[in-house]
Formats: sequence, C-alpha cells, structure tokens
Amino acid sequence: MKGILGKKIGMTQVFTKNGKLIPVTVIEVEPNVVTQIKTVEKDGYDAVQLGTITVKEKSSNKAKIGHAKKANTAPKRFLRELRGVNVNDYTLGQVINIDVFKEGEVVDVSGISKGKGYQGVIKRWNQSRGPMGHGSQYHRGVGSLGTLLPMHVLKGKKMPGHMGSEATTIQNLEVVSVDLENNVILVKGNVPGPKKSLVVIKTAVKKGDKNATPVELITYVTEENVEAEATEAVEETEVVEETKEENVGE
Repeated sequence: MKGILGKKIGMTQVFTKNGKLIPVTVIEVEPNVVTQIKTVEKDGYDAVQLGTITVKEKSSNKAKIGHAKKANTAPKRFLRELRGVNVNDYTLGQVINIDVFKEGEVVDVSGISKGKGYQGVIKRWNQSRGPMGHGSQYHRGVGSLGTLLPMHVLKGKKMPGHMGSEATTIQNLEVVSVDLENNVILVKGNVPGPKKSLVVIKTAVKKGDKNATPVELITYVTEENVEAEATEAVEETEVVEETKEENVGE
C-alpha cells in the first residue's frame, strides 16, 4: 500500500498511438512530506501522516508550526493519514514525489464530492416521479412516508435533504501518465470533488496487484521542434549580446 496527496485540476482527453481516445483527470501533485509516523505501540495503529501545499507561517498557528518543525518542514495546508502502509519504509521529514506511481498502476482516488445543496428525492435518491397530467396532483413528491401500523416515519426513510459534499472513493482507476516535469498525474476517468480540491491517490484495495498494460500516448514534441526552439534561443542570445556591446560602445 502506498499513497500521495494531490490537487484535482480538471478533466481533458489524450490519444494513444493506435488512435484511441482516453478521458483523463489531471491531478497536480506537489512534493509530499511525512509529517508524522504513528505506530501500534504509541498510537494504537500504524499510519503515516502526509502534508502538502506549503503555507506561510503568518497564515498558520503555533500548533501547526510546531508540528511541522518536528519534521523539519514548513506548515502544510493539508494533512492526511494513510493506513495500511509499512511504517518502516518511511522516515520523519521524508519527501515523497510523484514518481511513487508508475504508468499502468491501478489506484483508488478519494475526495469530497461536489456539493449539490438541498435536493428532492428524485435527484437525491433517483426515485420516479408521478404522472405529469394536470389531474394527477402528484408530480415530484416524496410519496408515502410510512406504513399504517407504526403510525410514524420509519428510520432510514429516503427523504429530501442535503446532497453531495461527502467523502467518496472511486476504485480501480488506471494511471495513464506520470509527468515528472510538470508534477502531474493523469488518471483514467473521473475522480470525486470540484476543481482545486484535495484528493488522495492510493494503491487499489481490490486490484492493486493487477497492473494494466501502459499505453503509449501521442506526443507533439519532435526532434525538429526541439532543434528549432534551440536555434531560436541561440539567435535571441546573440541579439542580446550584440545589443549589450553596442550600449557599452556608446
């Protein structure tokens, strides 16, 4: 079991070399820091606490600053625990980068789902509506709230209320690409939460040992483009140097 914290950027699509389109979610992953290691002897369970996204000390408080200093790091905006990991593989203050995952690995992504506000039973619980004729007098209502015998609403009755904004996990998603240069992971499919929200990427509980075959994506960077960019950079440098020499001569 391994995991890392990231920030959901949004969704896009990529193409494989055989022409297949894959919808992906872009997750930005800043370097994570191990801010605490919990053990059975001391805390009653094994876990590793990770922190990500550095904040200024003036925007934090003494408790958070002191907790971060134990790991020799700056205060972090997000702290999350990962259970089921081998704590012996981690050290306090260790930095975990995006390369902890590889293309083709199967992961579970957890986050807080989008909030939908107060919704009725049709949208919240996918119930059916009544006839839409004018004489029906029942269109989108809740329906019967209880049976005759108890004479009260039964516990667990699905009713209107607050929808969304709850902890959600989507399982068995494939890692399509790991961009080390931009600190970005592309995950096949959708993940919970709005844009810029925190997500936790972990090894899949059900299929973590069954990696998929990595796909080859189309890249638009060719040797000709690289050579052209290098030539332009050299020309710009020469122009700047000539300008400096003229200014010095004047």
